[in-house]
Amino acid sequence: MFTGIVEETGVVERIHPTRTAIELTVRPRLCSQGLKVGDSLAVNGCCLTAVQVSGRASRKQVRFDLLQETWQRTNLQFVQPGSLVNLERSLRADSRLGGHFVTGHIDGVGRIRRWERSGTDWVLDIDAPPEVMRYVVFKGSIAVDGISLTVAETLPRGVRIWIIPHTWEVTALRERNVGDAVNLEADLVGKYVEQMLAKMDFRPVRPTRPVRRRSR
Repeated sequence: MFTGIVEETGVVERIHPTRTAIELTVRPRLCSQGLKVGDSLAVNGCCLTAVQVSGRASRKQVRFDLLQETWQRTNLQFVQPGSLVNLERSLRADSRLGGHFVTGHIDGVGRIRRWERSGTDWVLDIDAPPEVMRYVVFKGSIAVDGISLTVAETLPRGVRIWIIPHTWEVTALRERNVGDAVNLEADLVGKYVEQMLAKMDFRPVRPTRPVRRRSR
């Protein structure tokens, strides 16, 4: 479980396909501290398991093994050596929840339709697939490449989000361009509500007829 508050951007060092997986090696700084083999790390919002941690101090490298399913359903398939990726360590039980609950399970890949400065901020329009939009609400939360963001407006085919300068500076969004793919994860709450409502019986309850007592 994550919060969508990106801790840093890491650099993609190596991508190496094998017979069983695709090896992705990332060089973090902060997120490598205390990271052990078997720990989870959100990479562009995708929950991955560290299978190897090597190197010293700021030159540490973390390797992940990606299944074809993960590779094909996320924008990690488009990264290259030198690309920046958003990183976040898993949520601690005693930590503050600054964003919203993010599972690291990507619901779909969106495409940037508009990405431009507006005053001191940035406006980001994303075309999103129906399986994501069904859970999107005005002023609700959505994770974009692992970043917890607020939906400023729902569009006919996607969402509009306003990005403050801090988010632009500390995340990989500063590398994104119109047409680029972004990982999307809808708010977990909406998914649970949908499932619960689907299992409930909404058939109207017939009122019982009052019992009439016979007079003696």
